[in-house]
Amino acid sequence: MLGLMIAFAPLGQAELTIDITESADDGIPVAVVPFASSGVPVDISSVVNADLARSGYFKMLAEQYMRSRPSSASAVQFPEWQALNQNYLVVGQVGGGAGGQYNVQFQLLDVMKNGQLLGYQMNSSTADLRRTAHLISDLIFEKLTGKKGAFSGRIAYVTNNKQQSQLQIADTDGFDPQTIATSQEPLMSPSWSPDKSRIAYVSFERKPAAIYVQTLATGQRTRVAEFPGINGAPAWSPDGTKLALTLSKDGSPDIYTLNLGTGALTKLTKSFAIDTEPVWSPDGSNIVFTSDRGGKPQLYIVSSIGGGEKRITFSGDYNARASFSPDGKSIAMVHGNGGDYRIGVMDVGSKSINVLTTGPADESPSFAPNGTMILYATKKGGTAYLSAVSLDGKMQQRLAFNNGGVREPAWAP
Repeated sequence: MLGLMIAFAPLGQAELTIDITESADDGIPVAVVPFASSGVPVDISSVVNADLARSGYFKMLAEQYMRSRPSSASAVQFPEWQALNQNYLVVGQVGGGAGGQYNVQFQLLDVMKNGQLLGYQMNSSTADLRRTAHLISDLIFEKLTGKKGAFSGRIAYVTNNKQQSQLQIADTDGFDPQTIATSQEPLMSPSWSPDKSRIAYVSFERKPAAIYVQTLATGQRTRVAEFPGINGAPAWSPDGTKLALTLSKDGSPDIYTLNLGTGALTKLTKSFAIDTEPVWSPDGSNIVFTSDRGGKPQLYIVSSIGGGEKRITFSGDYNARASFSPDGKSIAMVHGNGGDYRIGVMDVGSKSINVLTTGPADESPSFAPNGTMILYATKKGGTAYLSAVSLDGKMQQRLAFNNGGVREPAWAP
């Protein structure tokens, strides 16, 4: 494997740091009381508080304003929290520790109704304490919003410095980063399989680009496309049996689908222009792609079995790099005017575009699996980093990598 090193190893500490740069003042008031614990290596309540804070849905109460620290519902004095104008309260405790095993309990309380909304007891190991905290956040988020949480998911991204390119995955808050592949040549376009067990990506390790599929649990990978010319932009079908990709083996770059079981290729577009960046609709019936066949990059749609290509974006002089929301009702994209590139979201029904970010160099949007946030890459002051924005634009986060630039984000489904 010339020029490439395959790995699935932890880096030892968080390589991403998250700063909330804009927050919602009208969020639901929630207080997460520090969990009662002794000698636990992870502050679970702090992780839960941070998760809920960066969702854009909640206004968290700072610990300094808490008058007491109850760890169970029976110890809560509800008038005290009503006086602090809190709608909901989270209390809990972590016990055990022998042999690295812990018992985690938490309760979500309705302050105004003086009652419990949610209560769980779960076991966790030292290695899984952060994952347990994210799971608690998911449960609370779903109970209060009716939408599934996405805190316990993973993100993939590519880091670059002068020496090498690395494909990495991490928790959504940047912790537990793991290196999937390292190369002296560029790595690009990571794409998660629907079951999150594999990642497809582009590598230039053999000089011409090739597309690989790698199993995360074992590190085993397969080179699935290395045709003459361009091999790029892999995207998984919703059932995990195919990849949509860009190939130029017949001349100009076109959109193809590749059956991973049989190796059969199906050509979907045929144009003298550049057709690239395919993405499947959630029901698998259509593929949206970027094409400059109209003179400038715009988004087009084609049936996933071919035929009926149609342009779908008309606002702005540049629209590219589509990402479908999980419900298929919205498409995030890079929306450009006059060299200024921002992240916009188009309503599929009305075709109206709502611009969420300030630019001027935003790219590679990727929807969270619950559709509430969009992860994207940007660059300011010569530094490439990731950001996330809530679907209403009220919550903005900056995810900075502490050793080189970071780009090409992909949120696991």
